[in-house]
Amino acid sequence: MSRVGSAIPRGFSRHYILELLAEQPMTGKEIIDKAVVQTGGRWKPSPGLIYPLLGRLLEEGLIEEHENGRYRITKKGISIASDIKSAHNIMQKHLEVMFRIGNMGRFMTMDLIDRISAIGSTLSSNLDRMTEEEKNKYKDFLVNELKKLNNQERIQVEDRKIDDKTLV
Repeated sequence: MSRVGSAIPRGFSRHYILELLAEQPMTGKEIIDKAVVQTGGRWKPSPGLIYPLLGRLLEEGLIEEHENGRYRITKKGISIASDIKSAHNIMQKHLEVMFRIGNMGRFMTMDLIDRISAIGSTLSSNLDRMTEEEKNKYKDFLVNELKKLNNQERIQVEDRKIDDKTLV
């Protein structure tokens, strides 16, 4: 998702203004002040962002301006805001399912690691009773699994480096 500035996703401001105006009519300054209050001062949209955006929303018929300088959302704006909210809810539900599956996968992985460790301990304690061929198979298996772990750690380190570079 492309970003505006350093922290606000593109399109967020538009959705934010429609949501605020769905609650009550506001001036551009009131929209800015509300954003500052709601974010504890972490986001202060500039007039250079808000007023041109209000102009575009007016042109698109999503809001209307009243004589007192306040903007109010139109029926078309309410419909668009509702569609955005529905899409957001659908995406949120999909993300929740993905996170649950991800967590389940992590727990399954931890359980499998515990079981493999138990099997490995049992095999190691029986090394003296194993044939040379069985020992070599066991050794090859362990070496291959260590290689996989090393590759995975290397990829994770590289991914973190990429993430760190994109944050800078």
